[in-house]
Amino acid sequence: MKKTLLVLALCGITLIAKSQNASVENSTYGLQTGVLGIWAYNETKLSNTIALRTEVGFDFGIWETTFYDDTPFLLTPVIVVEPRFYYNLKKRLKKSKRIDGNSGSFIALKMSYHPDWFVLFNTKNVPVVSDFSIIPTWGIRRNIGEHFNYEAGIGAGYSYTFAERAGYLKNKSEIELNMHLRIGYSW
Repeated sequence: MKKTLLVLALCGITLIAKSQNASVENSTYGLQTGVLGIWAYNETKLSNTIALRTEVGFDFGIWETTFYDDTPFLLTPVIVVEPRFYYNLKKRLKKSKRIDGNSGSFIALKMSYHPDWFVLFNTKNVPVVSDFSIIPTWGIRRNIGEHFNYEAGIGAGYSYTFAERAGYLKNKSEIELNMHLRIGYSW
């Protein structure tokens, strides 16, 4: 009887020691780059599964629209606020997969603003037309080693362009796609 109780107690201690709380990181910082720009970000924990991502950076653009006569190449600043719901952290933890650095699948509401402050590589002095977008996005984030990560996402949402500020006749609203593939470094 004593041996049975001792074995049960040891098994119970092992189970208690092995259980972990699946949660996003309290705060994580990093840099990411992709085909379409470079960004610095912070993700702050709001709950065990929700993080608020704030991001500043530069979006690369080649535009050919009714607002421009030719096809300019430019880098324009972007400010992003994006609440993210990491929905599979418990499942990943049960399968002994990494969740550090907010590694998991997420659903986000990406809200971005391109201000008309300045533009880099604007050789033709094309006026900047600021815009605001709200795009529901599904994505994944995975870690590579200790500090590196990659991220991919896709979504479709609403975009509003403030064209009148740049001297055009009227503002424009349209459906906008968000597709991203990034690699980054976090600390």
